[in-house]
Amino acid sequence: MPPKVKFQKEEIVNAAVAVTREKGIDALTAREVAARLGVSTRPIFTYFDTMEQLRGEVYAYAGNLYREYLERGLAGSIPNLGVGQEYIRFAREEPALFKLVFLTKPEGAGGGAMKALRLSQDLVRESVMRIYRMDAGTADRYFRDLWLVAFSFATLIVTDDCPYTDEEISAVFTEVSLSICKAFKEIPGLPRGDYDRDAIFTELVSK
Repeated sequence: MPPKVKFQKEEIVNAAVAVTREKGIDALTAREVAARLGVSTRPIFTYFDTMEQLRGEVYAYAGNLYREYLERGLAGSIPNLGVGQEYIRFAREEPALFKLVFLTKPEGAGGGAMKALRLSQDLVRESVMRIYRMDAGTADRYFRDLWLVAFSFATLIVTDDCPYTDEEISAVFTEVSLSICKAFKEIPGLPRGDYDRDAIFTELVSK
């Protein structure tokens, strides 16, 4: 009779997530997970044929957790602002999982930074159009530019190289948001890339 499996699959995944949070995805081995559970590696391979399968489960866990942050941001009065704030919060509170989802995608896994951008654009497009009175194309470019700022701050945070406070980050978001919104509304063709760059720069620097 085979030995009774003491742990359920969910418990093994939770242990793998704990290892990832503490040491990063590169440290996720059967031995580390087994040590976390206080057992041999046998129960792990009762549910998973390879460690890549378990890493995929950890990736899925991290992605689902990020969606919870995203949903909180969308519930705010200004959804695109809320999404940016929650993105930064996810980086601060879950740096290892942020790195996993956005910076070190497991082999063969879907997702990544650009998928997150497209997902977020789809979710906030309507509110950006309504609040800022933009068409869909302009709203997408406006949000894209702000999201790239958020990604830059988040990357600084998870690499432990961010010297800015939350207040300073918020101020930068405001500056960039105002600048982009003003430029898109006052420079004909800018959102489409159809404008006289040299003439506009010449006029600006002459002031």
